Amino acid sequence: MAVQTNTRVLLNKVRGILQFIQKRHRVKTKWAATSPKLSATDLALQNHDVMYNMQLGELWPSSLGCQDFIASSLHMEGSKAADSVIPPYSESLQFDQPIEGTYTDLTRASISPNVKCFVFPKGDISRFKPARPDSCGYLSYYLMDAASVLPVLALNVQKGQSVLDLCAAPGGKTLALLQTQAIRFLWANDWSGSRMSRLQRTLKSCLPSELCSEDNLCITSLDGRKWQEVGENGTFDKVLVDVPCTTDRHSLVEEDNNIFSRSRTKEKQSLPLCQTQLLLSALQAVRVGGEVMYSTCTLSQLQNQCVVEQAMSLAKEELGISAEVVDLQPFTALFQDTFYFAPDMNVGVMVLPHLTANFGPIYFCKLRRLS
Repeated sequence: MAVQTNTRVLLNKVRGILQFIQKRHRVKTKWAATSPKLSATDLALQNHDVMYNMQLGELWPSSLGCQDFIASSLHMEGSKAADSVIPPYSESLQFDQPIEGTYTDLTRASISPNVKCFVFPKGDISRFKPARPDSCGYLSYYLMDAASVLPVLALNVQKGQSVLDLCAAPGGKTLALLQTQAIRFLWANDWSGSRMSRLQRTLKSCLPSELCSEDNLCITSLDGRKWQEVGENGTFDKVLVDVPCTTDRHSLVEEDNNIFSRSRTKEKQSLPLCQTQLLLSALQAVRVGGEVMYSTCTLSQLQNQCVVEQAMSLAKEELGISAEVVDLQPFTALFQDTFYFAPDMNVGVMVLPHLTANFGPIYFCKLRRLS
């Protein structure tokens, strides 16, 4: 049976209810989400809480006017005055008595007198202002985490040595290396083209052009994992390999380019392999008797101790390269009043962010090539 209806009346009834939307603007809200349920920073915090609570135990929940902390650490212990003037630097600070340890002991801790790094006193949450060009057009200082300077200081570059900075960008540690004024030749390399642009801008804004001549500095954008193809194996006195990592602090506060975003899941999972390959390249690049400094800015054991142990094992089995871990206890003793070092580390040194010393996280381990 057919029912005759008034089409005009029907259209008038539904006109206020239906809204016609073009197909390209329609979203099936029932199953298609326009944004992730958890942001990348939330995913990072969730990951850190689970992983680091198991790894660090009670240490994890604590996450526990400015002065040159390097000069303060080298100051004589006999000085009691809190506001005393730091005396002129000596050439080096030496330890007469060796400190016992499982690994090779570093009986002499030498700190370059030319590296300056200023921090505010504990409990002072003041921030340094962004650096501005001086009368010559150069920045008078470079802002970075104070703990990031420690791997450079611990590398202990001596006068006239050649150094490879295998993962140099964005340039903070490269500047610290050059500030030692001890390097005869520095090779700064980084695989990422965009990060290399940052490195070049950093060096240009802080250093006169005569210090960046081809005789003193070489800047390349090569895959550090394939350094053996460059043909510069066994030639460097010191190698710094500050590998890409999950950058714990950055991943907790920045959504842009966050390693914990879903689009970078495979990249995050492949980090330990990439780090191991980079450390193997560093061990190949350094000469016998030379030293390699491995560093990250994460608390992850998988990216720190595990990578060092795996690289040392592979280097010996597949490349015939043997190396030993250098004990950095004499070095860390100099800075225990400024940084909070994780206790009972089997391999390497780790700076934990703390409420009264909010630096890091930084992990670094020094290796000496034996053969």
